[in-house]
Amino acid sequence: MMKMLERLNNIWHQELTRRDFFKKCLKAGIGIGSSLYILDFFSRYKAFAAIGEKRGMREAMFYEKWGDDAVKCFLCPEGCVLRDGQRGFCRAREPVKGKLYSLVYELVCAMHIDPIEKKPMYHMLPGSRALSIAAAGCNSRCKYCQNWTISQRPPEETTNQVISCENLVLSAMRNKCASIAYTYTEPVVFYEYVLDAAKMAKKGGIYNVIVTGGKINVEPIKMMSRYVDAANFDFKGFTKKYLREVCAQDLDNILQSITTMHENGIFLELTNLIVPTLNDNMDDIRRMAKWIKSTLGPGVPLHFSRFWPQYKLRSLYPTPVATLERARDIAMEEGLHYVYIGNAPSSSAENTICPECKKVVIKRQGYLVEANNLVDGTCKFCGYKIPGIWK
Repeated sequence: MMKMLERLNNIWHQELTRRDFFKKCLKAGIGIGSSLYILDFFSRYKAFAAIGEKRGMREAMFYEKWGDDAVKCFLCPEGCVLRDGQRGFCRAREPVKGKLYSLVYELVCAMHIDPIEKKPMYHMLPGSRALSIAAAGCNSRCKYCQNWTISQRPPEETTNQVISCENLVLSAMRNKCASIAYTYTEPVVFYEYVLDAAKMAKKGGIYNVIVTGGKINVEPIKMMSRYVDAANFDFKGFTKKYLREVCAQDLDNILQSITTMHENGIFLELTNLIVPTLNDNMDDIRRMAKWIKSTLGPGVPLHFSRFWPQYKLRSLYPTPVATLERARDIAMEEGLHYVYIGNAPSSSAENTICPECKKVVIKRQGYLVEANNLVDGTCKFCGYKIPGIWK
């Protein structure tokens, strides 16, 4: 066995096509079954060790040379100025010989098939499946992050698999997924992969969804909006202090990002995670609801999500359901039509209610759609048009 592995290792490190690889295996006396197994093993092994090799690396977008020996990244408002060997704030970008590289291109650290409702997206293809992927890194520092083992780590410290854009789209098709969701970490960090995969997915009739904290500059949003259909925007808070100290974000940038996505045709749903004692002030929530209505309109769905102790905020308690219900009441008082509660058992706050006739148009239990009373995006009872992506 060890001799076979050694022969395979020698073959593997040659520059060969897949067909030539198998031919070499046969000449070396290795069966196709064994070579298939070992090929998969070595593919995964090389993916795990991709940093420092060509795999995982792709020249970044939105940067400029900065002086004689540095580059400046313009993807997000951090604006990192980096020299060779230095990492960006996101942990996933680094310059090499005067060029800035993404270190996570086609390098996937998490991949699952989820109900679209889990994103959460309640106004997009109810009951459909989303092929959900992530790459390591994040340009925020949320102290409650539930995915911190991949978002707050560089790619060397995560278990990765190389998945080409073509194979990602094919996988979505084979698994009958209506959409690809770029999620779990921060899609802004693996922007180039999102963009290239989204282009292919769109050609194949697959929708593209980002689940994002929105820490990104205007021009990258505009380019992305040509291919990204929808976003769940993690609207973490409405005060500068909270966003700066708990999330390493800037409120002005976040409001600009939401507005730019909306103006460029990305269908938005917003999620506000309410953290006890930190961003649960009802006056702030009322101001946020007013801003949403005046800037985006009353039809943008808003999800209030329950906090559970995670990462650096394990000493806090879960959000009381009464707090979520009060926040929902306030948002609806301010004129928002579709306000939901997540991460808490509350079936009435999971349903989509028609603002006109007040009947349930989509009934949900958790991530399960129990009834869908929409006809071509309109309420079947009164004909009122419900905003969303329905087909």
